[in-house]
Amino acid sequence: MAAPKVSEPEFIRMWGECGGSAAKVAQAIGVAERNVHERRRAIEARTGITLPTGHAPLPVAPDVERLKDQIRELQARLATSEKASLSDEYVKRKILQLLEISAEPPRWLTPTRVPRGGQLVPTLMLSDLHWGEVVYARQVNGVNEYNIAIAQRRFRTAIERTVDLCKLHMVDPHYPGIVLALGGDMLSGDIHEELSESNELPVMPALLDLMGCLMWAIGRLADEFGKVFIPCVTGNHGRNTKKPRAKGRNYSNFDWLLYQFLAKHFEQDRRVQFLIPDGTDAHWTVFGHRYCMTHGDQFRGGDGMIGALGPIIRGDHKKRSRNGQIDMGYDTLLMGHWHQLIQLQRVIVNGSLKGYDEYAAANNFGFEQPQQALWLTHAERGITFSMPVHVDERKKPQCAKWLEFAA
Repeated sequence: MAAPKVSEPEFIRMWGECGGSAAKVAQAIGVAERNVHERRRAIEARTGITLPTGHAPLPVAPDVERLKDQIRELQARLATSEKASLSDEYVKRKILQLLEISAEPPRWLTPTRVPRGGQLVPTLMLSDLHWGEVVYARQVNGVNEYNIAIAQRRFRTAIERTVDLCKLHMVDPHYPGIVLALGGDMLSGDIHEELSESNELPVMPALLDLMGCLMWAIGRLADEFGKVFIPCVTGNHGRNTKKPRAKGRNYSNFDWLLYQFLAKHFEQDRRVQFLIPDGTDAHWTVFGHRYCMTHGDQFRGGDGMIGALGPIIRGDHKKRSRNGQIDMGYDTLLMGHWHQLIQLQRVIVNGSLKGYDEYAAANNFGFEQPQQALWLTHAERGITFSMPVHVDERKKPQCAKWLEFAA
């Protein structure tokens, strides 16, 4: 009978499956048992291994062992590659299952034809909400108080007064949409020990509570203005690291996670468009007027006489110079962080929803009421109307003349 016509690795595999029985191998191949023994002896002589009989473990041929080493190496490389691929795109596409968010502003912000008489686009900036933080009235001489209930009331007031100012205090108010700029520090966070001890809510419940409020606000603005464009940047309070980071700043920040959840919620609403950059700054244009938004924590320092203006103006100068070198120039820089409302042509610094707190009082900072920035961008003249949105309850008017002066 002819010798077994099977390959050497196949013969070794069959020998093991048959438990080292030459009779079973011969029956499986269809040859005489003596031919199986001849083939076994030839393999043992060539490779130097012994094919055991019975149920002893079967030695692996050298080439099979080499292949197994290669498989283990490839598996290790694959595991490393999969770990490295857990980037922002993987999180957004695979985990959060978000649609692709365009980096380009919507067309209604830069129309090719402007109606006669010009056109206006309002921008409301929401930042430094510090959701979850508590400000105790007795620790700030009774000038302010803050908690979740007050935050919710002030937040609703900010949205309703924005609608009121834009719709009822302007002549012939027709807007193609509204820009809702989210400037960071949306959550109080646990970056300081005193905050983790005094916050009314932990970060996750606070995030969910704020997310519900923002969902309502975006829907309300979309109903009133038709379109809502939402550029977003992260602050320093939302981070989950001890120190601020330059690499991967957004991906370790709860502000970024909040924005992604909102984008997921509104992904099917064509009235709403988000801009969530991977870096620290967001850029967009309204009627050719170029905006750059950053949180503002990269600007540090201060001055006893001019306060925050020193680091703000210096920081704007440095950023303008840097951006001009990389063809990313801007006309107006937006930021939060300083909890002080400053509305200029070149720089707009937002106030805070939280208002005056223990830190400001302990450092003798000037009193600042809770407020947010609102302004209108004109198609021909750029920023024209700048209005603070006061979010506290209205004070009762004092009985006084509208104008008094000394003769």
